[in-house]
Amino acid sequence: MNRVEGKVVVMTGGALGIGQAASVLLAKEGAKVAVTDIKDNEGQQVVDQIQQAGGTAKYWHLDTSDEDRVRQVFEEVSNEYGPMNVLVNNAGISGTNKPTHEISRDEWRKLMSINVDGVFFCVKYAIPHMRNAGGGSIINLSSIYGLVGAADLPAYHASKGAVRLMTKNDALLYAKDKIRINSVHPAFIWTPLVEELAKESPEGVDAFRKQLDSRHPIGHIGEPDDVAYGILYLASDESKFVTGSELVIDGGYTAQ
Repeated sequence: MNRVEGKVVVMTGGALGIGQAASVLLAKEGAKVAVTDIKDNEGQQVVDQIQQAGGTAKYWHLDTSDEDRVRQVFEEVSNEYGPMNVLVNNAGISGTNKPTHEISRDEWRKLMSINVDGVFFCVKYAIPHMRNAGGGSIINLSSIYGLVGAADLPAYHASKGAVRLMTKNDALLYAKDKIRINSVHPAFIWTPLVEELAKESPEGVDAFRKQLDSRHPIGHIGEPDDVAYGILYLASDESKFVTGSELVIDGGYTAQ
């Protein structure tokens, strides 16, 4: 208990899936959580869940591809709770599933504006607040597909590879400021994003999930809490000697 007691956390994409699970867990462990997303109803429900359990949280509408809005929200969070100690860059989309030569410029840019530009904007505006706080932890959600390929979702793979290297470079730039920056690389986690891919698949949801289960040596895909506990570790002072690292949470997927 109280592993992140008193820390101010900004969670992007906090309304569903990994972001929801991590927001609830961080609040349970004592953090003040700014839940941000574009899904206002779902985001407020996460805040209500946290508050009903006795935790501290507030919701902000945030499209991470909007630089001015990122700056504004971070200032409002600081005014509400004090300088942020933790940023979790979790917001992201899967994008269109076409081969590279069929992807339009607009489809490519839409994904990159969220998955890459959004991470950049959030880190850019988090750094001054973390310097004011005397340090902090930035946790960037990449993917196993920031490490290996899979012959699908080309823009998604490219974006997650970019996040991996952005993480390492920024970790070196801001280590002197006592700001640690790490990436998390989940395999398939049963989130609304993955469930939506399952619904779009011709074989149906059950067959899609069984096929995903079979890809993981541990025998099944992951749950949001599996990743949330990794985020909690990186947010806490338990990981004070960890920066520029990749936390792979993948049921053995990339060990094959």
